[in-house]
Amino acid sequence: MAISDHDVTRAAERWLGKAANKLSDSEKRVLRHALERTPISRKSRKPDEMPFGEWLADKVATFGGSWTFLLLFAGFLAVWTGANVWLLSRPFDPYPFIFLNLMLSMLAAAQAPIIMMSQNRQATKDRIAAEHDYEINLKAEIEIMALHEKFDQMRNEQMQSLLADQQRQIDMLTRLISERSRD
Repeated sequence: MAISDHDVTRAAERWLGKAANKLSDSEKRVLRHALERTPISRKSRKPDEMPFGEWLADKVATFGGSWTFLLLFAGFLAVWTGANVWLLSRPFDPYPFIFLNLMLSMLAAAQAPIIMMSQNRQATKDRIAAEHDYEINLKAEIEIMALHEKFDQMRNEQMQSLLADQQRQIDMLTRLISERSRD
């Protein structure tokens, strides 16, 4: 079913209380879906559809922010310091562990931007999901308003029908009373 711009204009004024030229693209899309009676929900992108860089950033951020990473890293630091302080007669990185500090700095320098990339991507995904949720909620609200209009119309038609039936019955009773009074 083709929806005209006139239909969208009327629906915008009726359901959203706005002129059609004041609607956002999102609101226009929702109105078209509501008028066409088509679903607006869509699948989100699957992880295997992500570019490799995004996938890698997510994996690094997931592992870098896990208890597994923290425990493994604490174990690595304990082994490093233990080996350099107590186990080796000639430590390869004597106290104050300058080489370890260099490696930690390089790890932090590499890990921080990767985690930020993942967070930025997640923020973008969250924003898109929030926009999609808004569209679904708006469509649901429009559908509820349309149902209310249909129920009101059905109730009005039923009341008109009942009033017409009642008027016919009153007319019949009036005719019967007038016929009886003539007899």
